[in-house]
Amino acid sequence: MITLYQFPRLMGIPNMSPFCLKVETWLRMAEIKYEMREVADPRKAPKGKLPFIKDQNELVADSSLIVRHLAKTYDINLDASLSQQEKAIAHAFGKMLEEHLYWVVIYNRWIDDNWSKVRQEFFGHMPPLVKTLVPNMIQKKMQSDLNSQGMGRHSKEDIYEFGLQDLKAVADFLGDKPYLMGGHPTTVDATLFALTCNILNVPLRSPLKDYLYKCKNLSAYNQRMGKQYFPDFFLDDDESVAAVGEG
Repeated sequence: MITLYQFPRLMGIPNMSPFCLKVETWLRMAEIKYEMREVADPRKAPKGKLPFIKDQNELVADSSLIVRHLAKTYDINLDASLSQQEKAIAHAFGKMLEEHLYWVVIYNRWIDDNWSKVRQEFFGHMPPLVKTLVPNMIQKKMQSDLNSQGMGRHSKEDIYEFGLQDLKAVADFLGDKPYLMGGHPTTVDATLFALTCNILNVPLRSPLKDYLYKCKNLSAYNQRMGKQYFPDFFLDDDESVAAVGEG
C-alpha cells in the first residue's frame, strides 16, 4: 500500500498545495490504491517539503520524482498514446505551470490581499503566541522564495499579468478538447487540474480566478476533472465551486 504524506485538507479542496494535489490526482488517474497521512509541518519530511510517499520501505519526495517512481515501479504509462512531439509539448506546459504560474498563486495567497484570510485558515487554531510568530516567519520565507525565484521582484500588476498569460496559453491550446492533450487525461492533466482547482475552488479572490470564471473551456475542464477524480468535493449542480469537507 502506498502512503501519501501531504498537507491537511483545507478550504474545501483536496489539497491547498498544488504539488500534493498533483500527486493525489495522478494516483487516482492511475487507479493505484493509497492511504493518506496529513502532515502539518513539512520540516521533518524528506527534503523538507511535501508531498512525499512511502512505498514499501522506500521514501520518495518531490511530486515529479514520485510520479516517475510510481510509473516505473507499477508499469503505468498515462502518456502511452502521445507522440514524442506531444510529450514535449505536455512537458513544456507542465513546467510552465509548476515553475511560473505556481509562483503567482503563492504571491496571491501569502503576500497579496488574501494573506489575512490564509493566515487565519492555516494558523488560527494555534496558541496565541505561536499564531503570531509562526505566520510572520513563514510569510517572510515565502517572500524570500518569491524574490529568489524572481517573481517577487515584479510589481503586483506584472505578477498577475504573467499568470494571466500562462492561463491564456493553456486555454488557447486546450480549445474544445476535453483534456489538455486530447480525448483522454494524461500526466500533465494532474498538474493542470491541481492549479486550476487551487485557483477556482478556494474562497480567495484573484485576477486569475476572475479570468477562469470567464474562460469557459478551462472552468469546464476543472469541473470535469474534479467530478471525475474527486467527486466527493465537487457538487453536481454547481459549475465552479467545490464542496467543503473531507474526501
